[in-house]
Amino acid sequence: MSLRIESRDRSVTAYLTGEIDHHIAAAIRNDIDYSVRDTGAVELILDFSGVTFMDSSGIGLVMGRYRLMNEMGGSVIVQDPPHNIKKVMKLSGIDRLAEIRNSTEEESK
Repeated sequence: MSLRIESRDRSVTAYLTGEIDHHIAAAIRNDIDYSVRDTGAVELILDFSGVTFMDSSGIGLVMGRYRLMNEMGGSVIVQDPPHNIKKVMKLSGIDRLAEIRNSTEEESK
């Protein structure tokens, strides 16, 4: 698993690549939370386009970031999840907490 974080204006984008499981989730959470707090972000984009596997800790990762952003008056966007991961997110109700979108949809607006 690798993580690359970019910030612009008051938006933080976390690019996740590889497998998200309980072994790596804590480090990812800490890095993302630090960046969000440090920048005072009002928007967090979690880019899942490079994620190949996710267990329940991936759901927890999104839910925890939702709580953090909600406390800060911001929002979470889950961007480009692979079909199988998007399906799990919708079944778990993540789509009620965070917008799930494809970047190609956003570019066409």
